[in-house]
Amino acid sequence: MLLATWNVNGIRARHGELLEWIDRERPDVICLQEIKATLNQLPMTLCDLEGYWCYWHGTKGYSGVGLHVRRDRWPEQPAFTHPAFDYESRIVGVDLGGLTVASVYVPNGGKDFPAKMRFLAELDAYAAAFEAAGTPVVLCGDLNVARTERDVHPKERKAAAVGQLPEERELIERIISRGLVDVGRALDPDNDNLFTWWAPWRNLRLRNIGWRLDYVLASASLASRAESSVVQREFGTSDHGPVLVRFRDS
Repeated sequence: MLLATWNVNGIRARHGELLEWIDRERPDVICLQEIKATLNQLPMTLCDLEGYWCYWHGTKGYSGVGLHVRRDRWPEQPAFTHPAFDYESRIVGVDLGGLTVASVYVPNGGKDFPAKMRFLAELDAYAAAFEAAGTPVVLCGDLNVARTERDVHPKERKAAAVGQLPEERELIERIISRGLVDVGRALDPDNDNLFTWWAPWRNLRLRNIGWRLDYVLASASLASRAESSVVQREFGTSDHGPVLVRFRDS
């Protein structure tokens, strides 16, 4: 199974890139964040991606997520759901028959930090419920927290910066403690240059001066089958790079 996540930073601006990327990579599961569009604002070529069960969940010009799964792998239309704490179109999950995958876009927190902390606390409870039920889950997307100092380039480390605060990192660790594995870091534990977001100035992306904000957090049973995790820094014009994780089939 190839699972991909990408904060597109505006689906209407990136729809051509998205179609090119899907045609090239053909992920089995696609999680998108920050689509910034309602369903009726989507380009016609995206409303129903060929070969995918599609779910778009967005508002005009802000936030929003998408979740799409391959029809040839899951012939029956799966159930897409939102947990009760969803607001501002920030999370959607899909039941893939014994595995739940959720596309998640955590608030940035710069304008309303308490709202970000509430969302993270609810995401923790969401993960804990799957752990208690013994149901595998994948939480993937833009979590808007750099997990450790290592996940921020030295030139970008700021003790008081939202996204690097101890209380945010504590909640991320609590979420991971619910039987989850940070697959990207598990497969590349010694990489000090593993970033997924770059501020759009001073050629920071070209210089790889960034933060790691985009994650695939998978239940340990699934994470044990992870073969590769790749950040495609060179692709696209979003300020985030796509992340692709390949799992062996059981």
